[in-house]
Amino acid sequence: MSRAARAAWLGWWRTRQRYHRYRVSGLEHLLEGGPKLIVGYHGKPIAHDLCMLQVALHDRLGYLPHPVFHAYFGANPMLRGLSDALGFVTGDGEDMAAAINRGEHIMVTPGGTREGCRSTRHRYRVDWGRRTGYLRLALKYGLPIVPVAARGTDDLYLGLNDGYRTGKRLGAPAGLPVWIGLGVVGAWPLAVPFPARIRQVVGAPIDLTADGPVDAGDRDVLSALHARVTGTVQALLDDAR
Repeated sequence: MSRAARAAWLGWWRTRQRYHRYRVSGLEHLLEGGPKLIVGYHGKPIAHDLCMLQVALHDRLGYLPHPVFHAYFGANPMLRGLSDALGFVTGDGEDMAAAINRGEHIMVTPGGTREGCRSTRHRYRVDWGRRTGYLRLALKYGLPIVPVAARGTDDLYLGLNDGYRTGKRLGAPAGLPVWIGLGVVGAWPLAVPFPARIRQVVGAPIDLTADGPVDAGDRDVLSALHARVTGTVQALLDDAR
């Protein structure tokens, strides 16, 4: 199952790379120098560009980088087997530690469904709130942060509501969003996405400790680092567009 699932995943996203005429610049930042924490903007409604980046890196590095996925997939026995086959991790546990020890990249989208399941009125604006767990993760494992953003990811579907808030209001299980998005002849997730071009930019690594040791418990320091990273990702979004 693991081999078949991985082959299907790679084949699907290679097809999507062609459909969206995917291009990536700055990939060299991820091809050498040990494990890194790839931190990206979450386009609508899933991080299509990061899935394509995962495949691009697999084809060069020989492994699938490990996205941090919704905890629901780790709790569901059937989905857990699939996520394991594709290298997904659901939090800072043994799987993540083992991957980092092997020198493999971790991928995270701090905005999550809050950022990815907004209405079309909110496009290409970083919205991570005060979520700084990714910083603590990078500091714990000594990982440089590599910021990533792309043009085209918010043009794949027409978002009609704020799925994150709707899910909260309706009490959706496991904190899942309830999002309504329109694609080619239908609604997500059944509709084909619009054929928007995806142009992805991988930024230079950010060393959180370049100016000295960082106390992960110091909220002021984390807030300043958070502002730096979100500002960098927003700048990449603006440049990509």
